[in-house]
Amino acid sequence: MLVDNLAGLPELAALAQNAAWSVPLTVAFYLIALWLFRRAKQSPLVNPVLLGMAGVMTTLHLTDTRYEDYFNGSQALHFLLGTATVALAIPLHQQLQHLRRTALPLILSVGAGSLTAALSTLFCISWLGGSELTMRSLAAKSTTTPVAMAIAEQLEGLPALAAVTVIITGILGAIFGLGILRLTGIVDPRAQGIAIGIAAHGIGTARALQVSHALGAYAGLGMGLSALFTAILVPPVWYVLGPYLVTG
Repeated sequence: MLVDNLAGLPELAALAQNAAWSVPLTVAFYLIALWLFRRAKQSPLVNPVLLGMAGVMTTLHLTDTRYEDYFNGSQALHFLLGTATVALAIPLHQQLQHLRRTALPLILSVGAGSLTAALSTLFCISWLGGSELTMRSLAAKSTTTPVAMAIAEQLEGLPALAAVTVIITGILGAIFGLGILRLTGIVDPRAQGIAIGIAAHGIGTARALQVSHALGAYAGLGMGLSALFTAILVPPVWYVLGPYLVTG
C-alpha cells in the first residue's frame, strides 16, 4: 500500500511493491552519498553510510514500503556484509610484522575493551530502567553487526534492535572517534585503530581505511578480535549478571 501522495504514480507504486528494487536502491544512494563525501574532501561529518541510510529511509517512508520487504529484497547485500568483514584480512596481512610484535598487548586491550563495553551497556540500561528485552538485545552492541545480531538472537533479544544500535554507534564513532582520540592525546595509529575497531565496528573501520592502511589494519584487527571476545564473553556475563540487573 502506498501513501496517498503517490497514488497517481503507478510506475513508482509498482516499483515499491517489487522487492527486487532493494539492492539497486541501496547501491544508488550509497554512490550518491560517496560522491558527496568526496566533494566535501572526505569530511567525517559527511558520512556516506549515514547519508545513504537517510536516502533509503526517506524512500521507504514515501513509498510506504515495509522494512521487512526491503530487507528480504536486499539479502545479497546482507550476505556480502560478512564477506566484506572477512576481506579485512588483506590490510591485516600487510601489517603482519607489526602485529606480531604487539600480539599480547593487543589481545589484552581488546579483551578488556570488549568486556567493558558489554558491562557498561548492561549497567547503563539497568540504571536507566530499561527492560530485560532491551538488555538482551543490546548486550553485544559493541561488535560488528552480524555478530551482534547472532548474539541477540541467542539471548532471545531483538536482532533488529541490536543491528540498528550497532549501526548508530558505528556512525557516531566514524564521525567523532578520531577527533576524540586526538583531543585526549592518543595519536599512535595502533592505539587509534584498535579503539576505533572496538567502538565503531565496520563503519569506523571503513573510515579508518580512508585515513591510512595502517590505521585501517589495526581497526580491522580490533573489530575482529572484539567480535571474538564479545561472542565468548557476553553470553556468560549476561547469564551471571542478568538476573541481578533486571531485578535491581
